[in-house]
Amino acid sequence: MRIQREKVVRAALALLDEEGIEGVTMRKLAQRLKVQAPSFYWHFANKQALLDGMADALVESVARSVDPEAPWDEVLRGVAAELRQALRSRRDGARVFAGTYVVTENVLRVSEAMIGALRRAGASSRVAAWGCFSLVNYVLGFTMEEQGLEPRSGIDAAEFALRRERFTTLAPTRFPHVFEALADIFDEDLDARFVFGLERLITGLRADLDGSERLPGP
Repeated sequence: MRIQREKVVRAALALLDEEGIEGVTMRKLAQRLKVQAPSFYWHFANKQALLDGMADALVESVARSVDPEAPWDEVLRGVAAELRQALRSRRDGARVFAGTYVVTENVLRVSEAMIGALRRAGASSRVAAWGCFSLVNYVLGFTMEEQGLEPRSGIDAAEFALRRERFTTLAPTRFPHVFEALADIFDEDLDARFVFGLERLITGLRADLDGSERLPGP
């Protein structure tokens, strides 16, 4: 009996939560589903195809209720926050999504929400598209880094304290400016740090919309 594609993806996401992205293998997935590997090769020819399916499932809930009348910056903030939350919902979620470049309804909906908001605000096609992907890449990079600090990723409180101690030993004499920023570098308010970076990107896009900055031509 052919196993359903959705069942394979659900099992793969559960395995991801338990073992991380390195632990998601076709062999382990077959064992979990109690089937022979060829049963799900019908849907996913290899691990990359499986990761693509998992990436699509991760963003299934993102940008479902975007108000087309809302200001463009509010749309970008909302979609970026939803995307971050979706990626954080699973262990190594950002690593699963990064580099997949899948073309699916869920992924295209996220892009459409951001590009559409910028186009309605008067952005050129290039500014809207490049702005959208700059935002997505920012969310991916930020989320990947914050998930790397989670205990299940291998860095517990003791290890984090040890790294901070090494920092305070190395930085004072050779890297004084870095040392001076120690408290800010190790600030654990990740929500505030996320908003800080996001707002700087939005400020740059606003400059393009205001006409004070122009992207060079091809």
